[in-house]
Amino acid sequence: MTLKETMAALEGYGNEQTRKIYRNHGISGDFFGVKVGDMKILQKKIKKDHKLALELFDTKNADAQYFASLIADEKSVTKKELDAWAKSATWDMVAEYSVPWLAADSGLGIEMGQKWIKSKTEKIASCGWAALSSAISVTPDDQLDKKLIKSLLQEIKSSIHTQGERVKYTMNGFVIAVGCYVEDLSAFAKETAEKIGKVEVFMGNTACKVPFAPSYIQKVVDKNRVGKKRKQARC
Repeated sequence: MTLKETMAALEGYGNEQTRKIYRNHGISGDFFGVKVGDMKILQKKIKKDHKLALELFDTKNADAQYFASLIADEKSVTKKELDAWAKSATWDMVAEYSVPWLAADSGLGIEMGQKWIKSKTEKIASCGWAALSSAISVTPDDQLDKKLIKSLLQEIKSSIHTQGERVKYTMNGFVIAVGCYVEDLSAFAKETAEKIGKVEVFMGNTACKVPFAPSYIQKVVDKNRVGKKRKQARC
């Protein structure tokens, strides 16, 4: 499909009810209001088309940017492209989900995540923490740098409550990810979460709540699912 055809298809899936929901979640700028489930229908038709993905992301339409990561080729994406996407993501759902997922699936999640979390731009920093979370969810434990992960948990413990809203949210998500996906560090992550306590984040005009990390991790422990990796980050 061409860029024009794909944009027309996405626009066709848009509806006012979804647009209202997305507005409540802080979306702004150009968007159609497409449900992810409807994107999946189009994704099955296109499968992977990296060139088209790059073109879609450059439109700065939020739906197109989210969809771009679903059809991007994780074997073809470059560090330069991921950097550009992290910087130009127009919505939290793109910066904290679709771009980090692609980075993780490409095998560049840890490297790019470490770079992005150092950014003073909140959107990029939150993208970095999300990328690190996604990366450890798909990477075998024996390929992870446990010392690095432990140091990141310590950094979060000392700084999370002073961060911007979205960085607080994704830092909290990283603590949860370590507790759920890294068996050797699960107990340390839960201990860190208990010391951090409740994380307050403004969630806009929604009923969404910030997961309480100690309880979330404990539920995974109780189900005996700690360390169960995902096949891929994108879903």
